[in-house]
Amino acid sequence: MDAEEAPGPETAAGVQGDAAATGDASPAERPGRKAPSFDRSIVEGPLPRAVWALAWPTIVQNVIGGLQGLVDHAMVGHYVGYVGNAAIGVSWQIFLVVVVFVSSLYSGMGVLVARFAGADDSPKVNRVVYQAFLTSIFLTAAILAPLGYFLAPSLLDLINASPEVRAEALPYLRTMFLFSFGMLFFFMLGGALRAAGDAKTPMRLGVLLTVLNIVLNVILIRGLGPIPAFGTLGAALGTVIASGVVAVISLYLLFGHRLVVQFSTSLGLKPDWKIIGQLFRFGLPTGFQGVAMNIGGVLLLRFVGSLPASAEAQAAYTVGYSQIFSFIIWVAIALLGATAAVAGQNLGAGKPERTRAAPRISAAFGLAVALVLGLSFLVVPRQLFGVFGIEDPAVLALGQQLLAYLSLSGLFISVALAYTGALQGTGDTKSPMWITLASQIVVPLGYCALVQWTWGLEAADIWLAIVLGHFLRALLSVARFHQGKWQSIRVDLEPA
Repeated sequence: MDAEEAPGPETAAGVQGDAAATGDASPAERPGRKAPSFDRSIVEGPLPRAVWALAWPTIVQNVIGGLQGLVDHAMVGHYVGYVGNAAIGVSWQIFLVVVVFVSSLYSGMGVLVARFAGADDSPKVNRVVYQAFLTSIFLTAAILAPLGYFLAPSLLDLINASPEVRAEALPYLRTMFLFSFGMLFFFMLGGALRAAGDAKTPMRLGVLLTVLNIVLNVILIRGLGPIPAFGTLGAALGTVIASGVVAVISLYLLFGHRLVVQFSTSLGLKPDWKIIGQLFRFGLPTGFQGVAMNIGGVLLLRFVGSLPASAEAQAAYTVGYSQIFSFIIWVAIALLGATAAVAGQNLGAGKPERTRAAPRISAAFGLAVALVLGLSFLVVPRQLFGVFGIEDPAVLALGQQLLAYLSLSGLFISVALAYTGALQGTGDTKSPMWITLASQIVVPLGYCALVQWTWGLEAADIWLAIVLGHFLRALLSVARFHQGKWQSIRVDLEPA
């Protein structure tokens, strides 16, 4: 479980570069434009304020961005039916398994950016993000698009998708695989800016992405004038077109030196293998963690598909877990990113005591939100499903049962992700990987397999498995962080 370690805690002196000595002048240092600088309140001001300042824009972005999913599912539910809802749900589960691995270098990028931003080393921050950009172009074009397109039918077969769900899901999934770069670039830039202390710019870009997506989905899902109704496929087309437009705008901001991270043509197209090696050193464990987590979700869908009322259960799971429960996940992920940035920057600035306190503050914020939302799951579950056009009695009964379990599970996942962010932000990316393998695969899938083999699997057994996995993840994440081995993980790059 140990991350790659070296003796002695990281200090600001260990990572701070001298741009004048290296000749690696960043755009921020050139005359004629005053570029944005790093927010030093993250390493000098009150910690609760620093965590919240990074978290709230991401929460707003995630909630507003969630409208995209709401519009997708609500419109598809009304115009296609719950089969369309199930198709989008299973497609996203498969898509994320592949995308998470390809985008794992963004996690490694976040570790490096946070350390160097904490040390106030702008040239190294720019170099790291630019190399992550070049690497992601190659991975998307050479791996994700071709393999995803040709393997999509087999992947749908893997999760026992019913024939009607498979027919709706295949064109959706292939479209997402072929044109995924815009979305991946948005993820990359958002992660880089948040790690550098700027969470408001990703929020603004995310709002723009959501507005474009909603407008396009309204047109493409139901049709408008000469534009035909694409149904489920229209949701995918809206997503890839909107993310492509935002990617073009983001490149303009980066090369225009309008962000705290800047690109320049002087950086060239040559790969920097030292940086790329560091990206994958810290990123690959997070990639394996994400793949394991999403494979666990796909295999859990396989158990859901094995139930007698499989289509109804998949619809309840897709809307209840992937959409309604996402409100808790959005907040927890925002706090994960904020905790990673605060923990990494303070470690880079030589202040490990502030790093140690960051996840406690994030967990408190997350628990408060999860408690309020969890109560709504218990009080108005049918109304929540009604937003998505779910009226089938069997789907509603299963969904109400699922939300009762998730009201408890939200508390555990909020704590788990706060401490996961602290581990990843400090460079200990291997521990969360092993914790995820145990909590998202071994325990829930093992429990489902045991129950199916003994007295027969029911939907409630699957919902309980989700709760058990989240509880174990929270317990192990807190225990690992308090061991304190993250203090000895070193990060550095050679001069340009």
